[in-house]
Amino acid sequence: DYKLTYYTPEYEVKDTDILAAFRVTPQPGVPPEEAGAAVAAESSTGTWTTVWTDGLTSLDRYKGRCYNIEPVAGEENQYIAYVAYPLDLFEEGSVTNMFTSIVGNVFGFKALRALRLEDLRIPTSYIKTFQGPPHGIQVERDKLNKYGRP
Repeated sequence: DYKLTYYTPEYEVKDTDILAAFRVTPQPGVPPEEAGAAVAAESSTGTWTTVWTDGLTSLDRYKGRCYNIEPVAGEENQYIAYVAYPLDLFEEGSVTNMFTSIVGNVFGFKALRALRLEDLRIPTSYIKTFQGPPHGIQVERDKLNKYGRP
């Protein structure tokens, strides 16, 4: 039951949290809070099996938290689940690590009929760790011979 650990409506979002908004459609019989908590769990520290390393560290420091669930207006059984992730969960400078963690495992989760990442807020302090491309837009335009457009 992920709801007991990963659904935390009392959680106060920090400026350093990565915030994700997921549109979730739970399977019949799955409460929206459980679905949101499952997304937070499966995209952070949750697992369906017992792992011996769980006792080595405090998972509370690294876990994602579903802090709000709102019904989608005009859509039956669809909700926006808001999830906060602590920066400690992610490797600095790695966009791949961040996206793999947030969306890499949750889309096949059986408690959900459908799931879509709707929005993502990445703190400036984390964005600054990304190196960016090795060269600028002009080099790309020259390589592709494409000018005068975005």
